[in-house]
Amino acid sequence: MSRVKRGVTAHARHKKVRDAAKGYYGRRKNVFRVAAQAVDKAEEYATRDRKRRKRSFRALWIQRINASVRAIDAEFTYSRFIAGLTASGIEVDRKVLSDLAIREPEAFAAIVAKAKAALA
Repeated sequence: MSRVKRGVTAHARHKKVRDAAKGYYGRRKNVFRVAAQAVDKAEEYATRDRKRRKRSFRALWIQRINASVRAIDAEFTYSRFIAGLTASGIEVDRKVLSDLAIREPEAFAAIVAKAKAALA
């Protein structure tokens, strides 16, 4: 059986890691051992934060909806608004509601009125 020399493979693997570490500070960008650790950690953060981004956007949409609902009627809260939407059978997600509140205030006010009427 012939001998396998891994220079090409190892060089390619190291190059891949160093390319992924481009822009890092100090030895993290060019020393393979340190760069490999930094890239692994960066991938962990990226995976975790893809989940967190979804969470934080939903929280932002809820805050915008709550503010818009209270601007229309100070006594009406976000939770009562969502309960009214459910009771009236309106199925619009929070992302769209938030966008409506910003871009189409008249349409959002109409939805708020329907939700309020469903609770009364």
